[in-house]
Amino acid sequence: MSIHIKQTLLLGLCLSASTWVFAEVKEYHLNIAEGTVNITGKPVKRITVNGQFPAPLLEFEEGDDAVIHVHNHLKNQDSSIHWHGLLLPGLMDGVPGFNGFNGIKPNGDFVYKFKVRQSGTYWYHAHSKGQEQDGLYGSLVIYPKDKKPLAAHEKADRDYVVMLSDFHDQTSDKIQKNLKISAEYYQDQRETLGDIWKQAQRDGVKATWSDRKMWNQMRMLKTDLSDVTGYTFLVNGKTPTQNWTGMFKPNEKVRLRFINASAMSFFDVRIPNLKMTVVAADGQPVKPVPVDEFRIGTAETYDVIVEPQIGHYQIEAESIDRSGFAIATLHNENTPMGHGIHMPQPRPRSLLTMDDMGHGSTSMDHSKMDHSSMSKESMQDMDHSKMNHAELQAMDHSQHENTQPTSTKQNNTVVYGWANASTPKGDKALQYSDLKALTPQTDTREAESELVIRLGGTMERYIWTINGKKFSDAEPLKVKYGERIRVKFINDSMMAHPMHLHGMFMQLENGQASADMPNKHTVIVPPGKTVTTLLTADELGEWAIHCHLLYHMSAGMMNKLIVANVTDGAVSTQKIKALQLNQNVESKTVPSTEMKGDSHAHH
Repeated sequence: MSIHIKQTLLLGLCLSASTWVFAEVKEYHLNIAEGTVNITGKPVKRITVNGQFPAPLLEFEEGDDAVIHVHNHLKNQDSSIHWHGLLLPGLMDGVPGFNGFNGIKPNGDFVYKFKVRQSGTYWYHAHSKGQEQDGLYGSLVIYPKDKKPLAAHEKADRDYVVMLSDFHDQTSDKIQKNLKISAEYYQDQRETLGDIWKQAQRDGVKATWSDRKMWNQMRMLKTDLSDVTGYTFLVNGKTPTQNWTGMFKPNEKVRLRFINASAMSFFDVRIPNLKMTVVAADGQPVKPVPVDEFRIGTAETYDVIVEPQIGHYQIEAESIDRSGFAIATLHNENTPMGHGIHMPQPRPRSLLTMDDMGHGSTSMDHSKMDHSSMSKESMQDMDHSKMNHAELQAMDHSQHENTQPTSTKQNNTVVYGWANASTPKGDKALQYSDLKALTPQTDTREAESELVIRLGGTMERYIWTINGKKFSDAEPLKVKYGERIRVKFINDSMMAHPMHLHGMFMQLENGQASADMPNKHTVIVPPGKTVTTLLTADELGEWAIHCHLLYHMSAGMMNKLIVANVTDGAVSTQKIKALQLNQNVESKTVPSTEMKGDSHAHH
């Protein structure tokens, strides 16, 4: 061997050794087992991790080599752990049936090894049956290198995780079976005769009758905001009575890392008398946005900075169906403890509207809607128990404000529209359009092609679908490695879906310039609406894309997105130019009267 080759090899070994020296190995052991937990005063068997419910917080620094030994001590169940929002090799993503990962057998072990390539607030959870609901979930925080914040506004004196979750006395398996028996099994918030009487007084008998007739013919409930009720809502595993508390001193900046680790719950979050400044979304830094409250979908995360001054503040996260609160406290450590929690008054429960069904205009006053002119046939066509209509498929809501309230009119505490959080007048609620990436996006190319993800299902059999098929019947979606893609989520259903993509971040098309679009791993797609994102398909592998409402995913709303070096003919996308050409041809062939008839549905 020549001296030159020997020197080259020696230099390579030295460089490798230096890499090993500077990359710290952070190692954890996680033991998954069945244990007894007592959340509501009734001891029940659930899943614990290292004897804890929920699972413990894991902490890393960007650049670490993560080594996580997972031991499955469950007797009769395979298990798994997915690292939600992390960029890592496909085999380490932890989804059984993807990238050659087969799950962790009972009494088996698996070692997850990956380079930590990012910082921010994330979490981890099972991707096996309903184990996530049953306790296999925990928070995961990655600090910037040497814990130096990326920007001055992110500096904080204290740092707390605020993990929201929903606990049920029934096991996930029982809940899933009950939903299969009837999609309305847990609907205990139906409207009463008193509600109908109030509507008749407000809107008149004729309008009330036609409205009720229409909803009955669609076999829909206006109150169907959450599939599952009966939850106890937790903060870091504690009930409101147990009152998780974070301490502070006046004039300190406190970072609160909100994680929605629930199985099925959206929350409206506020801290009365304390402004919050949003500094990160889904772990990714954003330019600061001062708010009074924000809505957080299942699987999303938001980091906020607060500057508490007085002795006591209450963190309040109310479920979107107004069935309960997750409550916690911030307390001045210079003042004596002794404050109990104060259970707030629930906000008005919003009622779904025709706009949430994809019909009508956001400017309508739904309390005055008169459906008497609608024919019986047209209402039968809007059978949302089937959730597959030509009208909805034809609509393009991509320019619609994703979380803007559809109507703020309140009368006798009745409010309308999925997105209406009843935010107090004068208060600022976070909107997706407020989010702007802290640092410019590196890829600002226009999308070359479009991938359509159409969300629907059949409520009668509780089956949820992507592009008309449940996961077990669907062909995988295929996209070309390196391509810039517009992912178009079209919600043909009457429920909101927090859509999560594994392995990569999407850039949310929220009205910002391409360089300023925020990174998101999970996006809420409201009922009857379309949300679009941009994706650079730069991670080879098989990646799950699914609704993060656990029982929607389990009932079929999931698919496999394969990023590979594939030919044009093998991809699931359509070229943007070809789409535009087809749209131009169709617009020329559609009769003008038909176009006028549909114009009210385009926002």
